[in-house]
Amino acid sequence: MLHADQELVRTAVKTIQMLAVDGVEKANSGHPGAPMGLAAIGFELWQELRFDPERPDWPNRDRFVLSCGHASMLLYALLHLSGYDLSLDDLKSFRQWGSRTPGHPERGLTPGVETTTGPLGQGFANAVGVAASIKMLAARFEAQDPQLFDARVFGIASDGDMMEGVSGEAASLAGHLGLDNLVFFYDDNGITIDGKTELAFSEDVGKRFEAYGWRVLACDGHDSASIRAALKAAILEDARPSLIIAKTHIGMGSPKKQDTSAAHGEPLGKAEILATKQAIGWPVEPAFLVPDEVRAHFATRAVLGKKLRAEWEARRDAAFAEDGEAATLYQSLLERRVPASILEELLLAAPEKEDATRNISNVIQQRAAALVPALVGGSADLTPSNKTYLKDSPAIQRGNFGGRNYHFGIREHAMGAIANGLAQGGAFIPYTSTFLVFSDYMRPAIRLAALSHLQSLYIFTHDSLYLGEDGPTHQPVEHLAALRAIPNLDVMRPADALECAAAWAHALARKHGPTAFSLTRQNVPKLTRPPGFKPNDLLRGAYILDEATAPLAAVLIATGAEVGVAVGAKRALGERGDGLRIVSAPCWEQFEREPHDYQLAILPHGIRRCSVELGITAFWRGVVGLDGLALGHDTFGYSAPWQVIREKVGMTPESIAERVGAWLG
Repeated sequence: MLHADQELVRTAVKTIQMLAVDGVEKANSGHPGAPMGLAAIGFELWQELRFDPERPDWPNRDRFVLSCGHASMLLYALLHLSGYDLSLDDLKSFRQWGSRTPGHPERGLTPGVETTTGPLGQGFANAVGVAASIKMLAARFEAQDPQLFDARVFGIASDGDMMEGVSGEAASLAGHLGLDNLVFFYDDNGITIDGKTELAFSEDVGKRFEAYGWRVLACDGHDSASIRAALKAAILEDARPSLIIAKTHIGMGSPKKQDTSAAHGEPLGKAEILATKQAIGWPVEPAFLVPDEVRAHFATRAVLGKKLRAEWEARRDAAFAEDGEAATLYQSLLERRVPASILEELLLAAPEKEDATRNISNVIQQRAAALVPALVGGSADLTPSNKTYLKDSPAIQRGNFGGRNYHFGIREHAMGAIANGLAQGGAFIPYTSTFLVFSDYMRPAIRLAALSHLQSLYIFTHDSLYLGEDGPTHQPVEHLAALRAIPNLDVMRPADALECAAAWAHALARKHGPTAFSLTRQNVPKLTRPPGFKPNDLLRGAYILDEATAPLAAVLIATGAEVGVAVGAKRALGERGDGLRIVSAPCWEQFEREPHDYQLAILPHGIRRCSVELGITAFWRGVVGLDGLALGHDTFGYSAPWQVIREKVGMTPESIAERVGAWLG
């Protein structure tokens, strides 16, 4: 930690406060109160952090996660002062079009922002994943140097973060795993938008976290010595994560708005800014003032960070100098390296038999894991059903982070958010798994993965009404459409073993966005491809599986388990089916990225279209058009054996043939 005299500390804290206030005021939008109350904590934390603003992505840097993303001007002020590529003009452009200082921090947009935060609780859970990823990286190279990867994760959470359930799930797992490299400050300012927190929140947060297995400390959030003492104690903790409960005043220093809801989400206003500056002894002009001594202090801090990074790189080089295998593994993990021949390799692993795609996927996943060391993940207590366990690798547990299998427990909300943290950690490709219907629990994390361009994989099984006797509470109907509605999320619904192999190849090669798998519980047939079929066409999102043998009259587009049904329906139509083309569409998002001429070759203009997928038809109605036919199921399911459900909802080849025949006239 770089120490500073108390007068400089006070000046630096005021600088951070007023940069936030001035930024919000210039934008006429934002949240000044939390940054004002957190400025002292932010300053002390950033004296402890190991970072190099010239290399914001160096692997052993400490991470800072602002879970209460509405306090973004706190983070932007700290990044600017610390020497990151974020200018004073960027701070003046807060919340404006094209700015690198949006209303809530966005990973990949602003240098130094580790995770996209704003939806409360998500950042907290991300931090758990990042801390776990550091432990996992350290375990893989313990033999070369047990202290090579010893980065810490620090964060700030608000009352809102503590109220959201996802943070409780994540905190529970963090305590179970003993993540002693994780330290969070809880900004206990007692204020929410509606008023005082006591309106709806009266629990003892400290006791709750003690029950989770955390060390709980306390400090005065405006007293530098108190903050430093608590932070030092938390860093020395070697068996569990730490929560520091910091009593603060929202809008600290504002004569009229301190400790009020008015300080939370609206500018102070010119008159109150003037009164605040006078009250804390700050120059009225200019706005966005950074005193020379404060800038000099942070510049010295940046030089120290550069030195720490260079020392670590020398240590890393020494650790791998005589161990080529370890060096290769390290590079493979950092690059999340995937062989160029991944599709060919996985096609060779694809089992040649009728089976459920969840079973087929697991066989292929084992080969994928052998080829891609970065692949890690687990299930929300559904491993035997999801079929996602990586064989020959232990489970990750407290004190043993060398494995690749996570037991997330029944915590779907946190599972998705923790996986995002694993992806943000920079060395792993995480997958999670549960039933497709429970993707609803994960949706906020999936959306943030897509927004943040994270390579997170979601293995959703039991993907239709054919889950059977469990009934409509567990049977997905609208879920495929809901997932397809998320921008930058690819949804893969493979129809057989070859498409499962392609789904894995696609997901592993796709570095800048998440991929969701939709897999069956019931068996699907082994499909026959036409002569001259090119395996790479499996990666194009949609392709011709069965061509018409007469002048083309219509195209049947199907996914997953319904592809075999569509093929059967064509056969059941006899000669009337000769003019039908069957298109398998395992990933519509990819098909829409293909060149227009390829799209027209698959779905020609002027040719009628029919879709076949056991789910709501809203999505497909836009594909088939007003003169098309969308076959699916637009209400909830039923509790019955899946074979009975198939007959009752008309998803047999014979029933599909009858409806297609009537449509064709």
